[in-house]
Amino acid sequence: MSLVGGGGLGLPMAVEIDVVNVDISVTKAAENAILETMSNDDDDQVLIISADSGGCSGYMYDMKVVERPEEDGYQEIVVGGKSILIHDRDSDLLNGIELDYKDTLMGGGFQITNPNASKSCGCGQSFG
Repeated sequence: MSLVGGGGLGLPMAVEIDVVNVDISVTKAAENAILETMSNDDDDQVLIISADSGGCSGYMYDMKVVERPEEDGYQEIVVGGKSILIHDRDSDLLNGIELDYKDTLMGGGFQITNPNASKSCGCGQSFG
């Protein structure tokens, strides 16, 4: 059992979460984009991928480069010498994702294909 949702006006709720061993795939284009994005970062910088409540389908993907968290509860995937972290609380939602990078005339960016999503929105940033 884990404590989730300590922010806001309400009290945190104890909810049970399923923790699974995360296995994700990263395309070569995404690996190159990660290496380029993090090329000037210190070795203690990591990419965190998470699933936050919100969006039109229930959850939204979030990706950010931060200093390695000191807290426990993250699973680490190393790609091209750079660390990707996924928190245990998101492991059942993000297990099996494919991280890709598209560079188009209308703008590029990371794209996530999620086999766990029963629905997703047109923008690809939200899933349920």
